[in-house]
Amino acid sequence: MELEVSAEAKDKTLNRRVAMTVVILSVAMGLCNIKDGNIVQAMQQAKADSVDRWSEYQATRTKWHIARTAQSEIALIADGKTSPMAVTTLASLQGEIVKYQAAAPLLARQAQQFSDCYDALNVHDDQFDASDALISTAISIAAVAALAESSGALIAAWLFGAMGLFMGLCGFAGWAFHPDILSNLLG
Repeated sequence: MELEVSAEAKDKTLNRRVAMTVVILSVAMGLCNIKDGNIVQAMQQAKADSVDRWSEYQATRTKWHIARTAQSEIALIADGKTSPMAVTTLASLQGEIVKYQAAAPLLARQAQQFSDCYDALNVHDDQFDASDALISTAISIAAVAALAESSGALIAAWLFGAMGLFMGLCGFAGWAFHPDILSNLLG
């Protein structure tokens, strides 16, 4: 009878450890998923803003080319004659050309800034993705540990969980640690 009680107590200890592991990792994964969702939204906004600015840049450059072409055509048609309409039109086109030349570099810089913001956010998105994968693996291994009554499997779950918690912490803290090996393998 004593042997049964101690074996039952050992099983409960392992199961309690598995349960605590699953609870802690599940809470951490939930928090990381919320933060990751917010990062993904910010990435989508940065990408949309970048695309919008590049579109504005391209439209501005197209308008600049059209104005330059129109200016050249009017100058050829006028052929040295100084009609008031040609002078007014050429002056107007010159003003547009100057405006477009000034706007294009600013739009390109803004588009690049949004693109850089996207890239910076993507590092943290990768951290949270790695955290999610590692914690999910840890929870699965912990479940196997409970079923197989294996302390070794629980230790493996703790190792995966610790790596997942570290990646989540990197994401929350804004650390530049990037899971390159995991990203390259899965990317």
